[in-house]
Amino acid sequence: MIPWEHLDTAAIPGEAGTLRLMRRGTEYSIQLDRNELMNSRLSGSEEALARLSAERVAGARAPRVLIGGYGMGFTLRAALNLLPETAQVTVAEIVPAVLAWARGPMAELTGGSLDDPRISIREADVAAVIRERPGAWDAILLDVDNGPDGLTRTENDRLYDAAGLGAARAALRPKGVLAVWSAHPDAAFTRRLGQAGFSVEEVATRARGKRGARHVIWLAGR
Repeated sequence: MIPWEHLDTAAIPGEAGTLRLMRRGTEYSIQLDRNELMNSRLSGSEEALARLSAERVAGARAPRVLIGGYGMGFTLRAALNLLPETAQVTVAEIVPAVLAWARGPMAELTGGSLDDPRISIREADVAAVIRERPGAWDAILLDVDNGPDGLTRTENDRLYDAAGLGAARAALRPKGVLAVWSAHPDAAFTRRLGQAGFSVEEVATRARGKRGARHVIWLAGR
């Protein structure tokens, strides 16, 4: 068995926790302290997040898409493969080191996505980007925690409470969609989406094609 190699450590802004980038052969892992947040072998549900969102905005001539959390770039890469050339995609990532890893040791995973002329990168809190301008987005994709709670940053709780969901709904264009990835179901979050005025669809998906852990994607329509 090839041992894990610790490549780098990054502080999470405003938090005591740290992210660790690990490598084992061609496999990468990003961990929050000792908890694995993502693994390069398990990209199926992140790609599903992009696919389901792209289907919802297929009627938009020049869709504007906000992706919260770069991760390993699987959602971004899948979105760019599915969206038209007229699309504008903004990625909000609050940990600068994650973007450095994407251009450095994990560059092979991005497939050149970071050089696509349709995208712009914001080193910023996605919650702040959401609140900047009403009616700005056709789709908002959130994959910043392991579910609708502030795992990586306690401040992320404000993405998923009533005020945060209200802000996300206000930031969407008519018929826009808020898509939220989670490692587990959460009935209370489903109820909060409905209470915020969204029409809600909960989709079960797999971490690795038709195999692997079961994940959940909420598609909340405006």
